[in-house]
Amino acid sequence: MLTTLSILTLRPDQKRWGFAQMGTAQRPLQRVAGLRFQKLLGSGAGGFGALPNLRRYGFMAVWESEAAAARFFAEHPLWQQYRQRTAEIWTAELAPLKSHGLWDGQNPFAYPSETAEPSGPVAVLTRASIRWQKTPRFWRYVAPTSATVAHAPGVQAAIGLGELPVVRQATFSLWESQQAMQDYAYRSEKHKQVIKLTRQENWYGEELFARFQVVRTEGTWDGRAL
Repeated sequence: MLTTLSILTLRPDQKRWGFAQMGTAQRPLQRVAGLRFQKLLGSGAGGFGALPNLRRYGFMAVWESEAAAARFFAEHPLWQQYRQRTAEIWTAELAPLKSHGLWDGQNPFAYPSETAEPSGPVAVLTRASIRWQKTPRFWRYVAPTSATVAHAPGVQAAIGLGELPVVRQATFSLWESQQAMQDYAYRSEKHKQVIKLTRQENWYGEELFARFQVVRTEGTWDGRAL
């Protein structure tokens, strides 16, 4: 099995098309052979804002095999449409190191991986469904803290992603090493405060945390080959 995450940056004249895909792409994606789990995700303005960035989207997928993923990216009509309408695409192949929690009632990343503890880049995904009555507190505390991830030592890139605005949110970050990621997680006082508040105030109806080894990447993200 294989997990991939793609960050897609649409051309300026393709905003309407890209937004429409959040609904219309679901049926063709559900029919893709070998695709076990998928989420087409919007992103926040400025990286982590509550307002949407209509040019940037994420596509997260879990595949039955590397061959199934390669076939989709090389041949599927929907992906070819994205390739024609984007200014750039960055895709990472990911191997799960640790994963706990649920996403729509399942943990899509809880599958056997032969990956040992990584010596190179790692990626982290945190995802939650926020209880409606807790959204003001979430956006007061979590959004500013999430934005600090992008400037933490050892971070190569970070972005806020979501299935629905305001209430179904995720953060994806790419780190130069596992040590750099752990230093931030355990030493950042703001990060530790938010973790404590989420437990005390029961902000989430469902949440998931996953850590991955970055197996391979291709393409660019903000003009950089990460």
